[in-house]
Amino acid sequence: MTVAQRGTGAIVVGAAATLAFVVLRAVVALGGHEPLAVDIWWHDLMVALSSDAWLVVAWVPAVVGGTIGMIVVGALLIAALLWRGRRWDVATLAIAMVTVVAIGATMAAVIGRTRPVDSLAESVATSFPSGHTAVATTVVVILGLVLRRRWVWVVGVAWIALMMWSRTYLHAHWLSDVVAGMLEGVAVATFVWACVEATRARRLARSRSTSDISEEPIESCLLYTSDAADDLLCV
Repeated sequence: MTVAQRGTGAIVVGAAATLAFVVLRAVVALGGHEPLAVDIWWHDLMVALSSDAWLVVAWVPAVVGGTIGMIVVGALLIAALLWRGRRWDVATLAIAMVTVVAIGATMAAVIGRTRPVDSLAESVATSFPSGHTAVATTVVVILGLVLRRRWVWVVGVAWIALMMWSRTYLHAHWLSDVVAGMLEGVAVATFVWACVEATRARRLARSRSTSDISEEPIESCLLYTSDAADDLLCV
């Protein structure tokens, strides 16, 4: 598959995720930002399955995916990519992470959806979409696209699922919040990756074009004078 084909595929996936997010956002808005029926069902299930052991497990992705945790993880990933000389991939990851946080935090503050009253984590009314899930999804999708390894996708999808479960198990989000966060992450990651790859391809093409021109033989022309007229001799 060519870079152009991968870029087109990424844009299609991103557009689909964006559309799904908009639909979900509209459904939540029409419900007055109150929990949906599926939200209540899932919340009650998490409450029924609650245990001290699983709470400890749930706090792991919650801490890793928090503000400090993601700064550390992001720095480590960027350092690893730089060590391997993948500067374009570093730019892709950094831009995507900053973008998803900026978009998600702004939307959450504007929408102001209330979290479950029995939340064991955050209590501020910034429930929709889930920032933890959005950032986790963004990182996974970017790594999957730039590294192109099946195991990265398998481990990544498992991590996203664990994050979504964690946020609802801790009653920090409704189910629709984490689904929205996942969709946001997919959209941001695919669009950012496609844009950076397009820029990278254009610069590579321009560089090759310049290189080809510089390697062409240069025709030198000498002006000499004869009795009849001035002639141009090119060799």
